[in-house]
Amino acid sequence: MTRATIAALHGNFGESFRMHPLAMIFTPMLGLYFAAHAVSYIRHGASRVDELLMGKWVDRALIVLLLVMLGVWIARFFGAFGGPAPV
Repeated sequence: MTRATIAALHGNFGESFRMHPLAMIFTPMLGLYFAAHAVSYIRHGASRVDELLMGKWVDRALIVLLLVMLGVWIARFFGAFGGPAPV
């Protein structure tokens, strides 16, 4: 995921998708999540983002994203999305 994110930040979106198709989804989501925490902390002296994200729809969305992430991880072992990453 790190290499895919770096490729996307350099504008190589095709290479990023080939390395990990979920990097283009997770990277902006994590960036917005951390930015929301920072803004909330600056405004209120404590982060209140998690209070706003309480609910069944958020829990279900996170479970779906986790299952999709697990599916991509398993698919890479069988050669999909560039196969296992060389170490």
